[in-house]
Amino acid sequence: MSHKLTEKTHILIIGALGVVFGDIGTSPLYALKVCFTGQGALIPSPGNVLGLVSLIFWSLTLVVSIKYALFIMKANDEGEGGIFAMLALLHKNLGPRLGRGLVFSGLFGSALLYGDGLITPVISVLSALEGLEMATTQAKPMVLPLTCLVLFLLFWAQSHGTGRIGKLFGPVMIIWFAVIALLGIRAISGNPEILMAVNPQFALRFFLHNGLLGFSLLGAVVLCITGCEALYADMGHFGIKSIRLSWYLVALPALLCNYFGQGALILKDPRTAIDPFYNLVPGNLLYPMIALSTTATIIASQAIISGVFSLTRQAIQLGFLPRLRIQHTSAMMKGQVYIPDVNLFMMLAAILLALYFKASENLANAYGIAVTADMFITTVVFFFVIRKIWGWSLAKALPLCLLFWSMDLIYFSACIGKFASGGWFPLSIALFIMIIMVTWWDGWKALAIKVLAMTVPIEKFMERIRTEKPMRLPGTGVFLSTFHKEIPPMLLSYLTQTRALPEKLMILSILTSDVPEVPESERIEAKDLGHGVYQIIGHTGFMEAPDVMQILTQCLRKGVDIELDKITYYIGRITLVPSSKKSLHRWRRFLFTFMLRNAVSRSTSLSIPPAKVLEIGTQMEF
Repeated sequence: MSHKLTEKTHILIIGALGVVFGDIGTSPLYALKVCFTGQGALIPSPGNVLGLVSLIFWSLTLVVSIKYALFIMKANDEGEGGIFAMLALLHKNLGPRLGRGLVFSGLFGSALLYGDGLITPVISVLSALEGLEMATTQAKPMVLPLTCLVLFLLFWAQSHGTGRIGKLFGPVMIIWFAVIALLGIRAISGNPEILMAVNPQFALRFFLHNGLLGFSLLGAVVLCITGCEALYADMGHFGIKSIRLSWYLVALPALLCNYFGQGALILKDPRTAIDPFYNLVPGNLLYPMIALSTTATIIASQAIISGVFSLTRQAIQLGFLPRLRIQHTSAMMKGQVYIPDVNLFMMLAAILLALYFKASENLANAYGIAVTADMFITTVVFFFVIRKIWGWSLAKALPLCLLFWSMDLIYFSACIGKFASGGWFPLSIALFIMIIMVTWWDGWKALAIKVLAMTVPIEKFMERIRTEKPMRLPGTGVFLSTFHKEIPPMLLSYLTQTRALPEKLMILSILTSDVPEVPESERIEAKDLGHGVYQIIGHTGFMEAPDVMQILTQCLRKGVDIELDKITYYIGRITLVPSSKKSLHRWRRFLFTFMLRNAVSRSTSLSIPPAKVLEIGTQMEF
């Protein structure tokens, strides 16, 4: 057992290196470069070089190594990370006391990750392929078309699953981290003066010397910590232990070696600041390094893409998004999923982004606002977790969160200047996603109130059966219900219109719990109501995929008399018609109706064989 656990951890560590740290791991390609070549570029003087490298060192230490790896990742819901996991944890403990403002903050924070998820693949792939320009200027016209091709292939490969991609690319990332570390060490050995940048005084002197320009360049330094939110969201894919070991033992040392190596190279020859990463590479190894960098950036993009898949799935299960088709891609980690519709949207948006911004230094101007705002919101929700869930006193919780908030606000303030030059894009995407989530949430609640008014208690329904004695039809009918104490309107409508019921009637409700996974012993509640009627309640976690056949098979094991091959599944479908009394504003009602009409059918989301499904339509004023 111990050997198997060790083997599993070993596999997950390699997978984590191939997925979780790809984004942070490839940031040396562009983070220091844009400080000397981008908007408001600095002169590569010794003071500026030491100051920037010091800022990078302390950013990686304070934000990633301490804030996220040590503290934020502790705020997980049974191994699942991300803002939705924290909200679920709070809702599970606070219930109605969880304020709407905190929910909205969490929703916006998660929506920001979508904007981040579109930029990361593009800037990573662009920066890698721009290395071709170092080899020959004739390659410049080919950079953008090659970037679009690589992005297409990246998103096309998502259907093979995060786990397979991680196992395939994990070894490549181990090579990547080894190579960038060796390149950095080689440069450091030629100019060890750069190691003085560990002293935070150089970062302070950098700000004092450069003033407002130095502060604005902190918006470029933030590129070195890209992916820290994806690191948290990807916990369900690889687990906290694997991610921490990968970071402290492999990714962090390699990154520090390379950043310090780039700084040492610029100190020796300021002309190399135009592209310090590729200038670290010996001339005869430039093409192989470009190939390795391109492969690594493809892997880098996987971190944010898989994080977006995880958040989307959590949003669907918690009722913030309509049902989408979700495919599970790993038997080892249930959190590994692929969502085709989201993948297609991200692919098209990423290619359009590449065509619009054309170069990595232009795209760097769009990056930073979303990720730093997301970092701040994560700290806000984290504060409530440690106060309400962990029971920390205000005197203990406030100093820690004030430290995190101050870091987040400093980074965010430095990135505000990027709004007009591209920062508007991820914020617009986040606002769009936020509107969709809030509209679906409000619309579904308003619709649920109307549906609930059409239901009757189970006891009253059973009394009607005893009184009316309806005709019983051969076979077993499974009526799916969103309620667990009431009878769904479609069943009442079926009884009223046909004056008949299946010989065996099963009222099945599937409830999503505020936990990632429900223990096997708590998954099923089965109750015999008499007259051939059974009430079955299936419990599932917000990171699990409900499967009706599995639920009914478990009922069979518990003694419920079911013939699985003679079941007909009855599913209600609501069609909305205009009402004189509107529940939502006109444009929000249109958006909600559109999403409801195009949501994946309940039978698909519950893995029900389509040939055994009978839909009962209901029109409802809305």
